[in-house]
Amino acid sequence: MSTGQDMDAIDRKIVVLLQDDASLSLAQIAHRVGLSQSPCWKRIQRLEKAGVILKRVALVSPEAVGMGLTVFVSIETGDHSTAWLAKFAQTLTAMPEVMEFHRMAGDIDYMLRVAVPNMQAYDAFYKRLIDTMPLKNVTSRFAMERIKSTTAYPLPAETKVPRKR
Repeated sequence: MSTGQDMDAIDRKIVVLLQDDASLSLAQIAHRVGLSQSPCWKRIQRLEKAGVILKRVALVSPEAVGMGLTVFVSIETGDHSTAWLAKFAQTLTAMPEVMEFHRMAGDIDYMLRVAVPNMQAYDAFYKRLIDTMPLKNVTSRFAMERIKSTTAYPLPAETKVPRKR
């Protein structure tokens, strides 16, 4: 089981349940998917081993922990070498304010989602960022309101691959 297409309907139900509430007990999950606990646990372990379930975490309100300012930072660079990217990735992944870090296609090279307490903290982050390596352009966009935020991926219905005859 290496892709979502390899999951059967019960695996999909398990993943949907865990995406919604990872604190559900094994008994609750097993009951909801129509299995006994032992086969359900084996499926969860298999989903974890296959890399479908990466980890189970608690989602925290950024405002409740003093990280109420979300900034989307787009970065353009003049250097696209593997060595440059490796150093840049190592540097940015070590910055705790960086919540997401993506290499992009299109007119920008990298996109960050940064969480900080306030504008002063973002300014300090920005200064550290531009001191790390030469960057062509850095554009910051400040979120005024979070309208939707989810970590749950929509799972398509199970698709059957036609057999070759």
